[in-house]
Amino acid sequence: MASLKPRNSSGKIIVDKLTKELFLSNVRVSRESTGESHSFDFNKNRCKTLSKNEHIKEHSKGILYWMYRECRIQDNWAIIFAQRLARKQKIPLFVCFTIKDAQEQYPTKRHFKFLLEGLKLIQKECKELNIGFYLLNSSGKDLAKLIVQNEIGGVVCDFSPLRHPRKLQDSLLKELPDYIPVVQVDAHNIVPVWIASDKQEGMARLIRPKITKNLAEFMTGFPIITKHQYSGEMEVENEISKFEDSYDLYTPKWDVPEVKWGDGPGMEAGHSMLHHFIVKNLRHYGETSNDPSKDNTSKLSPWLNFGQISAQRCALEVKSMDSVYKEQCDKYLEELIVRKELTDNYCFYNEFYDNIKGAANWAQETLKIHKKDKRTWVYTREQLAQAKTHDEMWNAAQLQALNEGKIHNYMRMYWCKKILEWTESPEQAIEYGLWLNDTYCLDGTDPNGYVGVMWSICGVHDQGWREREIFGKIRFMVDYSLRRKYNMDAYCARFGRKLLGDAKKTPALTPKDPKKESANDRKKKAVKRKAT
Repeated sequence: MASLKPRNSSGKIIVDKLTKELFLSNVRVSRESTGESHSFDFNKNRCKTLSKNEHIKEHSKGILYWMYRECRIQDNWAIIFAQRLARKQKIPLFVCFTIKDAQEQYPTKRHFKFLLEGLKLIQKECKELNIGFYLLNSSGKDLAKLIVQNEIGGVVCDFSPLRHPRKLQDSLLKELPDYIPVVQVDAHNIVPVWIASDKQEGMARLIRPKITKNLAEFMTGFPIITKHQYSGEMEVENEISKFEDSYDLYTPKWDVPEVKWGDGPGMEAGHSMLHHFIVKNLRHYGETSNDPSKDNTSKLSPWLNFGQISAQRCALEVKSMDSVYKEQCDKYLEELIVRKELTDNYCFYNEFYDNIKGAANWAQETLKIHKKDKRTWVYTREQLAQAKTHDEMWNAAQLQALNEGKIHNYMRMYWCKKILEWTESPEQAIEYGLWLNDTYCLDGTDPNGYVGVMWSICGVHDQGWREREIFGKIRFMVDYSLRRKYNMDAYCARFGRKLLGDAKKTPALTPKDPKKESANDRKKKAVKRKAT
């Protein structure tokens, strides 16, 4: 478990003396005190057997961990389980990551570089731990061939609810012989998605008690991955011996400039940001973390998205602060555990997680009724991408995505809801919202991103509200409310004041089909129905 120090005589952590070096040392000590992977009482409910066979063939020559969502060694239940199997069988342990068709999960060089730089650190760590690491340009079929040729006794793989990783997984299973067991480990969620619920949950209040009742079982400390005792090498095809060569094999979907986030990729950089959050921003969480003009969020989502840090590690360390910041800790853990794991639930049990068919019936109906409502402003995808709208707050949010690779959590809701208001249809709004989020944000292309867009546009995990034009019964957000609550001038000044084409320097761009009418005219045409 977490064991942050130093503490005072009453047992409370002395926050001002918790340096980054001491924090990182505390994390290492907590792993060591929990034990080693082979001796730790591993909870097999974290696992799901995907193959027909569960038993490892005698005289096998290795266990393979196929990494694709959890890009880290420590605090990773999947490799903890894989090392446990390998030590029991007294055989080598191998890790592989394949970048074939990587653009489906990492659509720009911005994303791909963050991934590769993290994998470089993993390769180095694996070498120190006597674990073979292989970066491959292989399909599922190629990977199956490698497993058979190298007499691998069993495969451990990550869990992801998204379409592309599941397709890769299916292609591997299709090609592998039945005698080779494949075990999936949910190392992303604290409570495995299949344990938390066996169906799609409509709201946070429905999944919260199901997760909460299982936390005592699953929110444990992590055992440490130690140097593996059994050495070996695999004969592989399509290996990428130099990481720089990966760029020649990668075709980005979109050309987006790279950005630097925090101390960069990797677990140590992620833990450095976690330390900063705990000692600087946690005290404000839930009070000013929604204020875009402040900087009091955790900023951990890029590392969580790329699997470079564990949400469970974040939860353990933040939980250890509840004697100092009880309300703030509870608020953050609600977001990190319940809300985040709700998004995996949605994407896992709803095959239409990225289109309007994934919305509830009431939401589909209300959006259909208001689909033809006239829009005052209609922008192209390119205008939105370049932050060329009439709304300086929206432009500032898009500029933050463009220049930093992330949008403030509260602003992202406003940003996405305005896309519904400024596009030709809900379907187009979903398309544009996902494209903008996945193209520019380092925490895009993940369940949180999909659900964020679907919540904003389709009311996923929400209820019906007062009916109005365009939105129907979908929750609405308005600019003057933001200005009343927060210092939006400060936010806009920070990320760039920009209106249509910067009217002070150039003529304003004319958005598609502008509609000129007064507020009174719009009010007369407003639909007056009771919200459900």
